[in-house]
Amino acid sequence: MKSLGKYISKYLASFVGLVLILLFINGIAFGWTFYGIMTKDYGGLSPQNMLEATGASASLDGISEEASEQLRNNNIWAVYLDMYGNRVWETGAPEEIPEHFTIQDVAVFAKGYLSGYPVFIRNTDDGMLILGYPQDSYTKLTSNYYSLRYIKTLPFFVMGILAVDFAILFLVYFFSKRQILKNSEPIITSIETLGKGKPTSLSMRGELSGIADSINKASDILSRQNQARANWISGVSHDIRTPLSMIMGYAERIAHGESADSNIRKEAEIIRQQSVKIRELVQDLNLVSQLEYEMQPIHKSSVNLASLLRSYAAELLNSGLPDGYSINIEIAPVAETVLFNCDDRLIARAVRNLVQNSISHNPDGCDIVLALDCTDESIFLSIADNGIGLSYDKLREINEKPHYMESTDDRLDLRHGLGLILVHQIVEAHGGSMQIESRKQEGCKVILRFTRGGECLIK
Repeated sequence: MKSLGKYISKYLASFVGLVLILLFINGIAFGWTFYGIMTKDYGGLSPQNMLEATGASASLDGISEEASEQLRNNNIWAVYLDMYGNRVWETGAPEEIPEHFTIQDVAVFAKGYLSGYPVFIRNTDDGMLILGYPQDSYTKLTSNYYSLRYIKTLPFFVMGILAVDFAILFLVYFFSKRQILKNSEPIITSIETLGKGKPTSLSMRGELSGIADSINKASDILSRQNQARANWISGVSHDIRTPLSMIMGYAERIAHGESADSNIRKEAEIIRQQSVKIRELVQDLNLVSQLEYEMQPIHKSSVNLASLLRSYAAELLNSGLPDGYSINIEIAPVAETVLFNCDDRLIARAVRNLVQNSISHNPDGCDIVLALDCTDESIFLSIADNGIGLSYDKLREINEKPHYMESTDDRLDLRHGLGLILVHQIVEAHGGSMQIESRKQEGCKVILRFTRGGECLIK
């Protein structure tokens, strides 16, 4: 947890530092911009300063050439009125500026505008100097004046600065998120692997190395537990095999002997049949354990699944299919020549277990269909029957509840029977998936889907 805290603190500190840097840069940008505006609108070229500079040389005879040049360079016009409101002279004044002003006219424009032009006035000893600025240059209030350029520019400037800030923050967020995901992805993958009950190994440096060490320790513990469980199951399977063989041998001898009466022989045959089931159960248990913990070697080769299904059906019929049951094979023409890179023993075992499930769960008999089909992407192998089927609750329980290998207690909780569990493990070992479709009194269908590609060839 300390490593994770340091890792998160590092990125938070970087983000806070970036925000502070942006605030500093924004302050400089605003200050620089305002300084430029203030220098022009409130500095040496401000209306008040221009009035003073121009008024110093203004008289009834005009103004100096230097002052006149400065007015022209800054798009400022000037008008000089005598004591009676008559225009004595002008410099660059617009045509709409009148030749004579009354006292009321002067009172109106003294604090505002003249013919739409913002004007600034200065009284002299023998008249009044009026400086007029372009119509869109200043807005005047009764107490002060403000630069229209500044007012118009300010919203765009603020939005521009904010847009740049948000763009920088988004880029930092995007790259930080990508870096965090890149660093955390191996951790998440390892945790998911541990969640599936499989060991993993993680190598990381920096702040997250502590988390990697913790995951590796947990993986090591899990690996030892899995190994111990698999060894225990293997040992129990081996220890059961010898006494079970003796029980089966004696039971078979009694069942076929002439010294015992018929009832004893029947009971001995039942013992033998049940012993066979126990032997198969032990074999399934051992194989499931080996597949679960990847201890079972898988010998893959190119297998014609159509031939495999036909061979199994012939073997089942030759060994004697119980009365009330039938088995049929449906091979799509496109699937006749499909070769699948798989372990034929395990695939045959999966088919046999599913067929035995149909027989075991339908004591009154049923029709069993082995079907094979394929598309450009997938191979579909299905085992279906028209028996009693599964209820909705039972089907949901099979799909949602874990089998005994994923149980959190120490009991071997065989919820669904090892046959179905083993099929699931075999399909997973071949990179496939299993789907069960069933309704009460409408039969049951198990679809095994395998991906076509490098492992699936056409003759």
